[in-house]
Amino acid sequence: MTKERVLKLPVLEIFGPTFQGEGRAIGQKTMFVRTAGCDYHCDWCDSAFTWDGSEKPTRMTADEVIAELDKLGSYDYVTLSGGNPAILAANMAQLVTKLKERGVTLAVETQGSRWQNWLKDIDQVTLSPKPPSSKMEVNFETLDFIVSQLDPDKVTFKIPVFDDADLAFAKGIQERYQPDVLFLSAGNPEPKATGNIVQDQLDRLKELWERVAADDSWQCPRPSSTPYPPLRQPTWCLRLERKNHVTTRRNEKPQPPRQQRNQLHFRISTRSPRIL
Repeated sequence: MTKERVLKLPVLEIFGPTFQGEGRAIGQKTMFVRTAGCDYHCDWCDSAFTWDGSEKPTRMTADEVIAELDKLGSYDYVTLSGGNPAILAANMAQLVTKLKERGVTLAVETQGSRWQNWLKDIDQVTLSPKPPSSKMEVNFETLDFIVSQLDPDKVTFKIPVFDDADLAFAKGIQERYQPDVLFLSAGNPEPKATGNIVQDQLDRLKELWERVAADDSWQCPRPSSTPYPPLRQPTWCLRLERKNHVTTRRNEKPQPPRQQRNQLHFRISTRSPRIL
């Protein structure tokens, strides 16, 4: 009789409950499972400990991961993070299956460099292709395939921006994939800096905000064929995101966001927004 192989995940952190600080699900109460390993080694990576060997992962089965989550309290939302969780195949698929069987909503953060079939079972996929400043090269053939396999309503794009080349890269992503929402993050060029980085990051965010706001090509189209109810026609499509979901619309002054982990961001609606 063949003994079933025990699948284990390289786990660095299991923590929560906390709040998602970026992307479409900003403000969402969530647990986090951070796995080790990444196929990218970005020049400014703020989580290099996931791949540089400075921290050793614990090998855990899916059931052991879930048991640790259960110890943290009740939950219905789990974010899979890294590193790049998408480098994990059958072992991660097993965890995804077991959590979905419990009715848990799942989110994942990945650069879109590896396809795994379990990504189809994820409720919110954040794709963060890395721009030129990372010194990594995006395989657009792979990214195209990943995007083609996923439900657009479950995909969010997020691009860190450090310089002009990165902003041009982000514009290329917008034009190539036409996502309904694209998040731009003001990158922190000194991820290992200590002390209070808030003001420096706010200054970077302000500069990025002003550049994008001044460029009409970033604003969402207003097709004449699309009717909008009175007072609801989209006239301003840049939205400054905070953990409490404050947004900026016409005649409102943008308020600076609170400190994020190592990057601050806002989002750009690149298609006419849904009317709720």
